Amino acid sequence: MASIFKVTLAAAALVCGLEKASAQKDKAVSTWLTDPSQAIFFQRQPDEAHLEKGNEFPADPTIVIDDSKKYQSIDGFGFCLTGGSAAHLMQMSASARAELLKDLFTTDSTHIGSSYVRVSIGASDLNDHAFSYDDLPAGQTDTAMTHFDLGPDLKDVVPVLKEILDLQPTIKILGSPWSAPAWMKTNHDTRGGSLLPQYESAYAQYLVQYIQAMQQQGIGVSFITIQNEPLHPGNNPSMYMPATQEGEFIKNHLGPALKQALLDTKIIIYDHNADRPEYPLSILEDPQANQYVDGSAFHLYGGKIEALSAVHDSFPDKNLYFTEQWVGGPGNFSKDIPDHINKLIIGATRNWCKVVLEWNLAADSLYEPHTDRGGCDRCLGAVTIDGDRVQHNPAYYIIAHASKFVRPGSVRIGTNSDEALPNVAFRTHTGEVVLIVLNNTATKRAFTIDYKNRRLHPTLNAGAVATYVF
Repeated sequence: MASIFKVTLAAAALVCGLEKASAQKDKAVSTWLTDPSQAIFFQRQPDEAHLEKGNEFPADPTIVIDDSKKYQSIDGFGFCLTGGSAAHLMQMSASARAELLKDLFTTDSTHIGSSYVRVSIGASDLNDHAFSYDDLPAGQTDTAMTHFDLGPDLKDVVPVLKEILDLQPTIKILGSPWSAPAWMKTNHDTRGGSLLPQYESAYAQYLVQYIQAMQQQGIGVSFITIQNEPLHPGNNPSMYMPATQEGEFIKNHLGPALKQALLDTKIIIYDHNADRPEYPLSILEDPQANQYVDGSAFHLYGGKIEALSAVHDSFPDKNLYFTEQWVGGPGNFSKDIPDHINKLIIGATRNWCKVVLEWNLAADSLYEPHTDRGGCDRCLGAVTIDGDRVQHNPAYYIIAHASKFVRPGSVRIGTNSDEALPNVAFRTHTGEVVLIVLNNTATKRAFTIDYKNRRLHPTLNAGAVATYVF
């Protein structure tokens, strides 16, 4: 009996020791800081310890994390892999490319673990020339898609995606077309014009064939939008598509075509600025189109991010995605980082987005490539690639503050937020809590974080952002 008693005491002591160790571990909070004024870019700071409630700092504003309030789940944070981005990556040496992709798409060590990629269906304006997958001489048509071919993407986008999938097999891929093939359009040009009604069925088959062709390459396209920036026909390529046409195209052609092909790729509508929420709302109000639609995508070159909540409130069963925002070259860390953290990482997720993407993964130091007649000649990549030399730019750090910690399957939880200290919090699938806070004022700010009756008292310089992991 004595030996049993000793064993029991030893076990109890071990459990008590583990509980104490766990409690001590729980008191430490890891912090990752970006402070452009101090040239600190996404660097881990010394862990901070919780203080028991009662250590009051009454003059400090308090951010209270409430994980009983749950909002949308998160699919991921990432970048748009343009054809130009992929071309630069493929021009790197294999070892340099592998190192960069590991940095971008894994969470080991200091790697940022972006978990979502948007690609163009055909060329975007950040390819070296405009093309579709079914280009024909003037006057010819191909409604049967017999000439369909992934073409230039087989040289760069496809091999890069395969390398990314080797690193992160669960990454989600969104495809967005900048234009239908020119022979399907009113102006028979890659730039502008509209989709001719007689080719709507053929265009649906074009998109189906794209998804199937990517599947044959071992690449699953989880989502597609119907048209990048359908109200902006000035890029090359581009195509004007009003809401009425997009809705009719979905319900009469693309939705049924995806169903008939037994494809589970989801349809996302709009893919343009927050100043026109009536565009996706008008499509969602049509039950025949609505049945095929997963959600709506937004950019923020016009309007306010808060407009997205109105779309959610009208159709809470439909998802919201933030799919593009550029950083203009040469970039300004002290302005770009707080602006995008405030409006996108915090603003878009607080307004129900489950994805946040920065525009353009990579360009070179001359902002190449881009198309003529409307291609973006000042789009700064998240990284600048010149040969094997890589420079990290504002978008890299903006995404890093969320992507490394807020993994797919995380859920946004409740916090109070204001203009001075905008913030957002998430609970991850492993039970951690992640809080992202920006000091959106012109002076240093001290504040308190209150989570489950334990308190943290950090200070951020003006324009600095921190991610706290509990």
